[in-house]
Amino acid sequence: MCGRFTLTHDINAVAQAFGVPVPASLQTGARYNVAPTQNVVTVLSNGSTHLDMLRWGLIPSWAKDESVGSKMINARAETLAEKPSFKRLLRSRRCLIAADGFYEWKKEQGGKTPMYITMKDGEIFALAGLWDTWKNADGEQIRTCTIITTEPNELVTRSLVGLDAARRKSIGAAAQAIFRRCHAGPPGLTPGQQSAI
Repeated sequence: MCGRFTLTHDINAVAQAFGVPVPASLQTGARYNVAPTQNVVTVLSNGSTHLDMLRWGLIPSWAKDESVGSKMINARAETLAEKPSFKRLLRSRRCLIAADGFYEWKKEQGGKTPMYITMKDGEIFALAGLWDTWKNADGEQIRTCTIITTEPNELVTRSLVGLDAARRKSIGAAAQAIFRRCHAGPPGLTPGQQSAI
């Protein structure tokens, strides 16, 4: 599950990482604690590939109430094709959510310790997502998204169970490559954009 993440790079760096222009209307500063129901920087491919802001917490177009969004911040990759909320979106409403780190919680005696996980080089990566548009009672359209999650890879699992520093270093580039594949973007973007992820 992804419950908090960061995007500390400026919007120009995000655009460059994904090979898309920066819309004049899209300006955002460094964010160290992106939380559900906040707007997030995304890469959409609906006619053209571009950066946009979506609210994190999916409200399906058919939902009667906006409150469902706070419960749909993540979607399990293993069940996307089965769940009515995601099945239709999987075909046509995929997105990438820009991030440069995320938080997971390590269970320890007496509580949990937040672990901040980034790419080794600190660069931007993408979280796979789905998005939809919901219309409220006033006719306002709200575009929302969910982050697709799956079982953690070996690197994340080991970091959460307390691997010693020497062993973490020995994982090196191979584990980083696994981590990158874990967050590969959805089909439909050009090969150059997928390799930037």
